[in-house]
Amino acid sequence: MDAIPSSGRTLGGRIVACVALSAALCHPARAGRPCEATPPTVASITQGLSLAERTVQQLEATGASVVAIARVGQDLNRYNVRYSHMGWAYKEGDTWRVLHKLNQCGTDRSAVYRQGIGDFFLDAPHEYVAGIVVPRPDVQARLLPRLKDAAITAPMHTRRYSMLSYPWAHRYQQSNQWAMEVLASAMAEGVTDRAGAQRWLKQAGYQPTELHLSALQRLGGRMTRANVSFDDHPPELRFTGRIRTVTVDSVFTWLQRSGTGGETLTIR
Repeated sequence: MDAIPSSGRTLGGRIVACVALSAALCHPARAGRPCEATPPTVASITQGLSLAERTVQQLEATGASVVAIARVGQDLNRYNVRYSHMGWAYKEGDTWRVLHKLNQCGTDRSAVYRQGIGDFFLDAPHEYVAGIVVPRPDVQARLLPRLKDAAITAPMHTRRYSMLSYPWAHRYQQSNQWAMEVLASAMAEGVTDRAGAQRWLKQAGYQPTELHLSALQRLGGRMTRANVSFDDHPPELRFTGRIRTVTVDSVFTWLQRSGTGGETLTIR
């Protein structure tokens, strides 16, 4: 597994750094999005930090130590999907941090990042809205030590990335899939690899989202973007345009339906 880059700067320090540097330096990785050389604006920084502040207030109000946290990084409304990217937020002392997986500048590679709440929303999201789900206390207790120790979650990470990776394969892994497999490894006794995590998720009743993509859409995505692949999907689904993948919406639905977590809290 790649070493986990960590952001130890304060929110104020982050603002100074982002104003001084280009977005390519401030945002070395994004969830399935190419890196752009467009500097962040004062308005985008202000909105991002405002959302981060409100999110922290909500996190404190829950009394939780671990929550699933999501953002609207891209407009996925045409697929009936609300949130594009999720990670795990956890409390360490008086500070909230987010552990999440990011695609590296639109390539077919990824890494796991440990960041502050402010960093999580300074990635020019499509909409400044956050979603959080609080897991049951016993689930939080199982997750917390794993989120703090990179060595424990290392077997759950595959560096090869596809934005639409198949949930029950191991060739690629996208960000939301990583988050779910980390949860599974925490909940299932003796699970130490992705195959075991996926077996547990199937048995626990998790159902991925099925997107309907035309042959032209699939070809265009595969030919123009390094972070989109379909060769891990079963032929009977792939060639009929039925692309199943892990979305935040499907994760939040399963968390509530299974009793693993509560209702989705929305922060604007």
